[in-house]
Amino acid sequence: MDYYQIWCNLKESHKDLEFCGHVKNYLGYLQDQGKLKGFTITRRKLGWGPPELGEFNITIMTENMAQLEQAFQHVATRDGEVERLHRHVFTAITDFKSALYRDFPDVVRVR
Repeated sequence: MDYYQIWCNLKESHKDLEFCGHVKNYLGYLQDQGKLKGFTITRRKLGWGPPELGEFNITIMTENMAQLEQAFQHVATRDGEVERLHRHVFTAITDFKSALYRDFPDVVRVR
């Protein structure tokens, strides 16, 4: 499993529930189309955490890099519904950071 990690803050923190709804709509749309395996949205608790990481963490799970690439290719079209859903998420955030992680040890790893 690959995990595309996103950290961000909101431009308008009072719109937190609205933001989460938009993320669920957007990533749920991609999941329904088979472009990702699943996702989670989490929020920093009690202000604990490195200040350089955002208050919100979104984890996008894909079966492999090929599925992640399919998701990126689909989103890159910026066409129709995918753009409408993406716009609601992208315009709400600031301080975007991302990383890519994987399950370890890899299932193909020779021991």
